[in-house]
Amino acid sequence: MPRSSNETRWRLLDASSKQIMNSLQQLETVILLLMAVLALTTVARKLVIPYPILLVIGGLALVFIPGLPVIRLDSDLVFLVFLPPILWAAAYFTSWRDFRANLRPITLHAVGLVLVTTAAVAVVAHAALPGIGWAEAIALGAIVSPPDAVSATAIGKQLHFPHRVLTILEGESLVNDATALVLYRAAIAAAVSGAFVLSETLLAFVLAAAVGIMIGLMVSFVTRWALVLTKDSFSEIAITLLAPYIAWVLAEQAHGSAVLACVAGGFYLRRHFSAAVAPSTRIQARAVWELLVFVLNGVIFILIGLQLGTLRDAVPSGELDTLILVGALVSVTAIVVRLLWVPVAAWAPRLVSPRLRAHDPMPPWSHLFIIGWTGMRGIVSLASALALPLTTAAGTPFPFRAEVILIAFMVILATLVLQGLSLPLLIRALKVREDPGLEDEERQARVQTASAALARLDEMASEDWPVPEQIERMRDHYGSRLRRSAQCETIDAECTPEAAEAFRRLRHETLTAERLAAIGLRNDGAISDEVLHRLEHELDVEALRSGVGELRVLPGNRTRRNH
Repeated sequence: MPRSSNETRWRLLDASSKQIMNSLQQLETVILLLMAVLALTTVARKLVIPYPILLVIGGLALVFIPGLPVIRLDSDLVFLVFLPPILWAAAYFTSWRDFRANLRPITLHAVGLVLVTTAAVAVVAHAALPGIGWAEAIALGAIVSPPDAVSATAIGKQLHFPHRVLTILEGESLVNDATALVLYRAAIAAAVSGAFVLSETLLAFVLAAAVGIMIGLMVSFVTRWALVLTKDSFSEIAITLLAPYIAWVLAEQAHGSAVLACVAGGFYLRRHFSAAVAPSTRIQARAVWELLVFVLNGVIFILIGLQLGTLRDAVPSGELDTLILVGALVSVTAIVVRLLWVPVAAWAPRLVSPRLRAHDPMPPWSHLFIIGWTGMRGIVSLASALALPLTTAAGTPFPFRAEVILIAFMVILATLVLQGLSLPLLIRALKVREDPGLEDEERQARVQTASAALARLDEMASEDWPVPEQIERMRDHYGSRLRRSAQCETIDAECTPEAAEAFRRLRHETLTAERLAAIGLRNDGAISDEVLHRLEHELDVEALRSGVGELRVLPGNRTRRNH
């Protein structure tokens, strides 16, 4: 064999081995990050600190460990890998009834507050940072204007916010990303090309929202149809995992709002998921999704802290002090604007509408302050900053790119750490308590679902039942549940195959009656989706214990077994 051929082969082998080593190093880095996430989350629970905050601080601390490789976060990775399932899951676990009931404050915050914050931050940045253009300043404002869905949900639920407060925060954080990203893209287009047309920006916002919502609903409808046709739990769970990514990609390709596509899809699928899959699938899917969202949240927050290593080298040391000052000013501006906007947005509509004042009095000032103070920035702000283009249309470097990224990072850090760490103290100082509304709904729902099961037993009592004693024993079971409003122990059936099969059918029919009653209450707006989640989980566990966990509800109250 010629010498040159041997040299070429060895060079190829050497290149392949280097690629394998790089892949192994990346895998080791991912494993280390996951270990750090688990350790810091455990510490956060011990210290009763919201875990996103400690993960960011932990990421900052990891930067100073000698020999740790610098991790550069790709914005496309954040937008495509992390955001779709996180937004889809956040919408799925948000009650549509409560979202719709609080649509006014949610819209005022998700649209109005984003616009006002963007304008205020742009003015401050333009005045404090010499030479920065209006387009770059507006881009910075759009980057730091939307509070993060993950932060609001994780911190709000851990600290047991009042239900309406948490609903407004969750709803706002689901929608505000769409507003901010439209402003962001318009500002980037102006900075790159030098042209900005307000009417085109407004039209782009409306079209992007409409297209995104339609695509999200379409993907969710097809997902529901596929779930009904699928026959095994693993395939059904895989379909639910794939749906948010399909919605995101299709919305991006159609120039729609990928954020609203995932939000609309999550809302729609939640409305129909209960009747589309079997109890075993629901239990498994919930476990898979909770693990996925936990891992994604943990990794992204620790990566936010780790970005300090890349940002330190991006800005000349002589400008660092100035940028820290500007970052502090922008952070204060974003916090103060929100604190001022929230009470004004609550007071102004009631001022012009006596009917609204009568039906929805002014919320307690402590609730308004908590909503105003809970404005942590996170994933979307970081990804938007990192997605800034490198050059303009003329081929010149994008103005103030490194500065905007560093300032955005400082705002994320200040709001997450300063506001997040102070929230537990504020909750205790203001004596804000979780309201009992959901518990009252749950108690009423338990009574009505047990009554539905008893009604179904009365209907089945006229049938020629193989073991008549089971009807009476099951009636005693639900009668006891009605009296105690609590779950009883599953009744053991006789050991004969016929009796066991009869008991399974009986248990399935009564559990199905409860489930359909609970779904009907949710559809009628009598209970929240969160109450339905609790009841449904208990019914699914009972179904598994009774041996009917593989059966699902189909139209006409027919059943089908998963394989």
